[in-house]
Amino acid sequence: MDNLFIGFISALWLGILTSVSPCPLATNIAAISFLAKKIVNPKMVFISGLFYTMGRMFSYALLGWVIISSLLSVPVLANLLQRYMNKAFGPVLIVTGFVLLDFLKITIPKFAPSAKLQNKLAGSGIGGAFVLGLTFALVFCPVSAALFFGSLIPLTLKSKMGVILPLIYGIGTGLPVLLFAVGIALSVKSLSFWFNRLTKLEYYMRKVTGAVFIVAGLYYIGVYWLKML
Repeated sequence: MDNLFIGFISALWLGILTSVSPCPLATNIAAISFLAKKIVNPKMVFISGLFYTMGRMFSYALLGWVIISSLLSVPVLANLLQRYMNKAFGPVLIVTGFVLLDFLKITIPKFAPSAKLQNKLAGSGIGGAFVLGLTFALVFCPVSAALFFGSLIPLTLKSKMGVILPLIYGIGTGLPVLLFAVGIALSVKSLSFWFNRLTKLEYYMRKVTGAVFIVAGLYYIGVYWLKML
């Protein structure tokens, strides 16, 4: 039960940290604001924001399922993961920590729907909002890529919860988005203020998480490589 709880909290935290990172946060707010311009009814703005968030959740869950299923469906890879996952987990956590602390820079090729397609989806109601969220979830920035591929996927491979964790991660990425969708629906004028505050808070959240990853990575190396415990 404790391991399941830790897995749940870890996936949720990684999702929240991903969502409040500058690149995904700016993308999400821009998407919600874009949707709001196409909708007059404030209630529908929130509903569109909810479906946008559900699209992101579905995208992460599906991507996680595809990756995990692909790895485990190949007997050789499954055996290697079973034998060496704990040893690999330490270095992976340390590299991810370096990325979060800005000690290591990575370049991610970006894919984003065209302005024409975004405009078409935004005018297609809640279905279009869902597809927009599903698409934007695949636009990875270095931090979000490090958190998803470098932390969530290894965590999912180790956890008994399996592909449920990417879904929980998706929920985490959606929580801040929903809050901003509510703010936009209510025409909250201080959104820019909270955006700036959240961006500053994200800096410290990311640094602390990066440091924790490095410490955890060193622990795994000590246990599974150096046999210190």
